Formats: sequence, structure tokens, C-alpha cells
Amino acid sequence: MFAVLLGTVVSFAITSCSDDNDDSTSYAHGTVSGTVTDEVGNPIEGASVVVSGVDNVVTTDNEGFFSVSNVTVQSHSITFTKKGRETISTTITAKTFAKGGGNTAAVTVAMLDASSQIVGVVYNAKNNNVPFAGVTVSINSSKQTVTGSDGTFVIEDIRTNDYTISFAKEGYTTISKKVTKGSFIDKISTVEPIFMGRVELLRGLTADDLAEADKWYYNEYRGGRNGDAYPHWDWSTDYMCTFSFVGQWEEQNEGTTLQVRNSKVEQGNPADLEVFDSYTYGSKLITEDNKIMSLRVRTHSTSSDAPAYFGVQVVDLSQSDPAAVKIGNTNTLHSGDYKDFEYDLSAYVGKEVVIAIGIYRQSEGDYYKQLVLRAIRFADRKVEGWGWLPGTEVVNGWKLTQEMVRSTMTQSNKSFTGISPVSGNRDSYADAYRSWKNVRHVAGEWSLVPVKKDPEVFPSEGYIIKTRNDSEISTTVPESYLYSKFAIASGRNTLTLRVRNFSSNYTYFKLSAVEESGTVTHLSPQSANAQSQSAAADGCWKFVHQSGGAGDPAGYASFVYDLSQFNGKNVVLTLGVYNCVPNSGENKLAIYKIDLQ
Repeated sequence: MFAVLLGTVVSFAITSCSDDNDDSTSYAHGTVSGTVTDEVGNPIEGASVVVSGVDNVVTTDNEGFFSVSNVTVQSHSITFTKKGRETISTTITAKTFAKGGGNTAAVTVAMLDASSQIVGVVYNAKNNNVPFAGVTVSINSSKQTVTGSDGTFVIEDIRTNDYTISFAKEGYTTISKKVTKGSFIDKISTVEPIFMGRVELLRGLTADDLAEADKWYYNEYRGGRNGDAYPHWDWSTDYMCTFSFVGQWEEQNEGTTLQVRNSKVEQGNPADLEVFDSYTYGSKLITEDNKIMSLRVRTHSTSSDAPAYFGVQVVDLSQSDPAAVKIGNTNTLHSGDYKDFEYDLSAYVGKEVVIAIGIYRQSEGDYYKQLVLRAIRFADRKVEGWGWLPGTEVVNGWKLTQEMVRSTMTQSNKSFTGISPVSGNRDSYADAYRSWKNVRHVAGEWSLVPVKKDPEVFPSEGYIIKTRNDSEISTTVPESYLYSKFAIASGRNTLTLRVRNFSSNYTYFKLSAVEESGTVTHLSPQSANAQSQSAAADGCWKFVHQSGGAGDPAGYASFVYDLSQFNGKNVVLTLGVYNCVPNSGENKLAIYKIDLQ
């Protein structure tokens, strides 16, 4: 009897092995076998093999071999799992059996290492921050877990990679957090504590998020590539695109552009004139000298009957119950011409607050608007047009006012690089500028004032400020300069400047200290090791030094300055380059590094 049945099975295998129609109600049977290895071909023992439609689960032997019998000759999915390895699936069809001789389908797979883990703990902010059980934690639809009674979670058997983790619980706003490949230490990435139920003060951001906001140290930020009123308004001074953004934005010729999100899915978002659809934000100290914020903006994709809706909101985190407060009314604009809008921040004088500038979704459905930010400026009055900030200059021609000196925020960092980790050019620089955020680039952390000449932004030798090849000379007004404010104290009163130039012509530069009283002191280095250097007129210093580069960090010249005379004071430091010899070419100061110790 058994022999007859076996012959029948083989007969079906021969007659139907080439039939790939899965709708048939009668199939022959065969065997699926093969080998499972790791990335380099070593056999994996103990991997589970599941063939769809087959009840039994087999495991690979010490040579990685497996065999599953009594499999219908049709399409099947085969899933391979093993702890510490990435689950993998493949598909076979009747044609796969045919290649194996009619009743055997051969399968060989490699399982990648997946022994990494993401771990963390979730708390319930609505219930005194107790550990939160039952929160679904996932990185995709097939890889998820649930927090235990102690709020902890483990997502295991994953590869070391970048992930976005979602934390979801009915009745709570879903939270997303990013995990980077570099955050894994010994194959474990530990997520910072998650607090479900905290109130979002701005869309997607809680008070804890806003407490980490980037600081808007300075009183003028420019956006866009257009060269209006060169060099003051030029792509080389567009540091607005280093800001933090939520939603959709883009760097354009006209400015840094906030956009209403409008993908097929996002077109279902509700209209809301209280919550920004897309916005930028930063932390700013408000004083009597900078209490009026002016926006220079224009729009794209608008019309008189469908303008862009935008505005400003402020969050004062020092309040016991902070909230986003609108400044003035919601503004509308439908013009391709720039217009200046004024926002009074007088209520926050003496406080450091989070300022958000954003665009609203005014209508549901297919609704796409763009708000072009050309300038964000802070002063004691409304600022209009393309001019410099108003006020009393500390030195005539510098464009640095006493009001700017008093209201510039003190730097929290002490070390700055001039080397950009990403290159760029006039037409494509947003990625390069944004890479400055992670390395404390001097041009991202200090503010550039291009009085006469634009800089060279991305050379491999460092950030370059330079002179014009011009007959106009001055030992008192720089061609351009960088400035930043520091609280000088013991342990933070020695500045080391590491620089080079590129020719046998002298480069003239000057490091100056401006006190909040307006007093200006031009500083001489206490030591220097350039190939040639000496003092020059009006506090300038001239030098020649052609060594140093990305591959030769020790080759730069070092100029060391003693700032101890300013201990206990907040001082604006300016580093400028001067055109002291007429028609001598573009004399350059390439900045490799600035350190305060």
C-alpha cells in the first residue's frame, strides 16, 4: 500500500513541477532544503526555518543545513530566525522545485549579525512621572515591544544602524526619537528617558526639548543666496540655515523658506492658526537694546485671495506653567516683494526666551504656501531695508554698535574650528552650513561682519576672511571681521589663534576687545611663532606663514593672547583683517582654530 502511494506522489511531482498556478486545488509534494550561513559564509547552527503552509519548524544543524519535507510544489515564503541575527525571508515557487529535479527546492541564505539592542525607560508625565507600562515601542511594523511594569523596554536582535523609534499609547501623543548608528556602545544604544503625556508647547516640542534650543547669540541673521547690497547681503553670510527647523523648509536664492507641509498624507492635516505648520526657533536674551524684532520676508505660491499666514510665538520657560504666546496678530502676505514686519518683545526684557517664527496652515486639502525669511533682526527700533543695524558704532566704520555689544549673548563654548566637515559652493551650501552645528565651526558660532569683502567659506585650510585687491587702505576699519562675546574669567582668559596665509605678502589682522561700556582695546599677542611677524600701525599685527592644512594641523602659526585684564567682565572679541598696503592682492587670514583656556 505504501509503495503505491509513494509512486502516486512522485507521479504528481513529475507532471506538475512546472505549473506555477497557485490557484490549483491539487499539488504534488517535495522537499525544501538548503544552507544558512553568516555574512562571511560560516554555517549558522540552530536557526529556525518556517515554510508557509507547513506545520513543523526545523532548525539548522552544525553545518547550517536544513530540510523540510512534505511541502506542496507551489509558491511558499520561507522565514529564517535566530537570536542575534536579522530575520530574513525568501520566496520559492514551483519553478524552484523544477530546477531541483522536480521534487526538491534548494535554498541558501546569509543571515546578517543583529545582536544589537536599543534600551530605555518610559515614564508617565500625567501621573507624577511613574514608570509607564504598556507603551508600544517600535522601529517598524514588525519590530516592536511593550514596556514592562517598570517602564523599561528592550528592542533586540537588530543591526547597529540609524533608527526612528516610536512610542505610542492610547490617549497620549505619540513621541518619536532618533537613534544614530554612532550611539551604539558595545552594541547597545540607551535612549534618554521618555516622558509620555508632557505638553507640547510648540508642535512636536515639549519644555524639555525647548530647554535645549540653539542660542541666537547675535542681533542679525540673514538668509538666501541673492547678493543684495553686497557684501552685507550675500550667500556667504547666510547663517540662518544653520538654525533648528520643525516641519518643511528649503534654502532658496531669496531666503530661508518655511513651507506648509503638503504631501498627499499631509493634505489631510486640519487648518490651524494657533499651531505652526513649519517653523524655526531659538533661545534669545531680550534687553532694552534688542527688544524689537524685525522680519524681512516675502512669499511664494500665494495670491491676494490666498496669502501666507505667519507669525511669531514666544515661550518663557521660567514660568511655572510655560505656554506659547503669540506676539501681535497673525500676519498675512501675498507679495513677491520684501516687506518688514515688527514684533515687540518688551514684555520679556531681562529674560532669555524661546522665539519661534512660523507659517500656519490656513486651509485644509491641497494647500501649499511659502514664507521666505530674508532677515531676522533685533534692535531697539524697527529695522527696514538692506542697511546695517542702527545705533552708535564703537569704532566709526565697523558697523558694530554699542547696542549690539551690550545685547549680544555670551558664548557657552570655548573651542571653535575653521574646518568645514562638508564642502559646498554658492549654489549648494545648506548641507555644509548645517554640518557646522556639530563641530562648533567658527563661522557658525561667531558672527561675520563683511564690511568691505566677503569670505571664502569652505577651503580645506580653514575659514578665510580676506582683503580686496584695492587702493583703499585703512589700519582702523577692517575689510571684514568675526565677533563673539565671552565671560572672561580664570580658566577662560587665554586665547590661542591658529592661522596661516598664502603668499609672501603680509596679512594684517587685529584682535580687539570691546567692553560693554564701549571701551575698545586692541590686543597684542604675548607669543607667536609665524615664519615672519611684527606689530604694525593702530594695533594691527602683520605676518607671513604659508604652512598648515587639513593634513598638517601642526603646521599653522599660533598667536597667544592674555585676556586676564578683563577678568570678571563680558567682552566682545573681534578678529578682523585689514587692507594696509594698496593693491597688494587678496591678502588672506585662514582660521584653523580658536581656543579659550
